[in-house]
Amino acid sequence: MRRRNVNILLAGTASDSHTWNLVYLQLFLEELGHPVDNLGPCVTDDLLTAACAARRPDLVVLSSVNGHGYRDGLSAVRAVRAADPHLPVVIGGKLGVAGAADPGQREQLLEAGCTAVFDDGDTGALRRFLDTAFDRLAVA
Repeated sequence: MRRRNVNILLAGTASDSHTWNLVYLQLFLEELGHPVDNLGPCVTDDLLTAACAARRPDLVVLSSVNGHGYRDGLSAVRAVRAADPHLPVVIGGKLGVAGAADPGQREQLLEAGCTAVFDDGDTGALRRFLDTAFDRLAVA
């Protein structure tokens, strides 16, 4: 059985101007066979929700390396949830400035509507998520 490609909207968080993480993620996701629309860094909530409405992705992937992913991620996922309560949204990277993953922040991101949270840029966990979360999209 062949899996359907998942159309992914990739974005950096609002305060994060880093780009190499987004380039890496785009290449990683495309190597897995998924088409990626990369919005780039410093994506505001308004730009993100407008892009979601216009492009109708299957999944939103948010990435942060500046340590403010938790704060920016909460705002972004709440905006996406307000516009589309069913669109899967995942976030990963450096989510806090303390350097270590904070289970409380992770839980708050999930409670706000993140489908999954990947601490410290765990691309293996992202790959497993894509392999299992979209089984319903499988085609013969």
